[in-house]
This record gives sequence, C-alpha cells and structure tokens, in this order.
Amino acid sequence: MSRYKKPLALRPQPAAPPLDTAMVLAAGLGKRMRPLTATRPKPLVEVAGKALLDHAFDRLRAAGVKRAVVNVHYLADALEAHLKRRVQGIEVAVSDERAQLLETGGGLVHALPLIGDDPFLVVNSDNLWVDGPADSIRSLAARWDDGNMDALLLLVPLARANCHNGPGDFHMDGAGRLSRRKPGRIAPFVFTGVQIVSKRLFEGAKAEPFSLNILWDRAIAAGRAFGLVHNGLWFDVGTPPAVKRTEEMLRHE
Repeated sequence: MSRYKKPLALRPQPAAPPLDTAMVLAAGLGKRMRPLTATRPKPLVEVAGKALLDHAFDRLRAAGVKRAVVNVHYLADALEAHLKRRVQGIEVAVSDERAQLLETGGGLVHALPLIGDDPFLVVNSDNLWVDGPADSIRSLAARWDDGNMDALLLLVPLARANCHNGPGDFHMDGAGRLSRRKPGRIAPFVFTGVQIVSKRLFEGAKAEPFSLNILWDRAIAAGRAFGLVHNGLWFDVGTPPAVKRTEEMLRHE
C-alpha cells in the first residue's frame, strides 16, 4: 500500500488551523490549458473525474476550513453556478472581477473586505495535491508564527514537482526563510499554490492588476517570508498533456 493511502487516524496530526477562511484564486484565463478552456474556466477542467476546483475544496474541507472567498473573471457565470451546485459544507463568497482581471496580488487586495481572518489561507484552484503523513494545510497553520511571518508558502522539492518544467522558485535556509532563485540558476523548491498570509503583506497595495510576487519580494527582503515542505504528492496541472500525465500517476498510487 502506498504511504499516501494509510489511514490518517493512525498518524499524529497537527492541531486544527487557527483560521477558518481561505481565499481561492479562480479568476485566471487559463491560456496554457487551451483548448480545454475554450468553453470552461480552468478551475472546472476535470482531472481524475473531478474538477480541479472540487479537488481544492476537498482539501479545504478536510482541513476544517469553514468559509471560502473565490474570485471570478473568465467565464464567471459558469464558476458561480458550479460553486452553488457542487460546494457543500463550506460557506462561499464571490469576489467579482468581471470588470477587470486583477492578477494574484490585485485580486487578493480586492477580496480583503470579504476576508475576516488575519492571517488567512490562499489556495490556487488550478493545482492538485495529495497529502502525505499529515494534512498540509493543518501543518502550515501549526507552523505559522505571527510575530515573524507575513507569508508562509507550502513548497515541494523540485525533484518531486510532477508535470512541472520550471527551474524552481525558492531557496530556503535552516530556519525556513526564503530567498529567490538567481537568474540562470536552479532552485530546490517550487511553490505549490498554497500559502498562509497576513494582511500586513498588503499594506499600501491597491486593487489594481499586479502579481503577488511583488509583495513576496518585499517580505523576503524583510526576512518575513518562510516556507514549509509539502510531504505528499503535488501536480502542476497547467496544460492538457499535464492532465493526462497527472491522471496516469494518480492511477498508480
């Protein structure tokens, strides 16, 4: 039996998360996933018989998250209909970006009035992960140190970043502090799309299109961006071939 399938009840689990709310990023155009996204938003592309968005909500529900704020832009009506029809056990609020796509940073700033928790969880809806010996969201919550952190990113070793073709994103020191990959070099860790952030991270930021990378860089410079290594499977489901490859790998687990 795969170690990823052992009953969780037999393993020590981190304490329940000190936060109830997650921001689910679901507004992107999904250009790399064409033609699958010609008629549906990327979060509704199915992998192993289930929409990517539903895989993400399964992980949120398992971690005890009670409320999710979901941003929408591309084919927003389809996303909203899916949320109303399929999501159960989690209260959902929609952050509407129909008028303008705000990217990851601006989208989060725009949604802040809907997010009560500080810190709060952020999850990209277009990645897929399987927990290992412990629930990854709960592990992030147990690791959070509000006095020293503005962002805590869940990372996977580059060697275990399935379907991912990039050179890595971050280096991490012994205390977990992050630094960027140098240009032309390889970094050992890849961001999984799962993180906890403090509202301090967004001080002075406006609800206009910009990448969250800008705020990460500010936190890195201040020594307040940290990482935690994911102990299970992770898949970069960014293209149609990656969907097929992910399904093949999941069948053999």
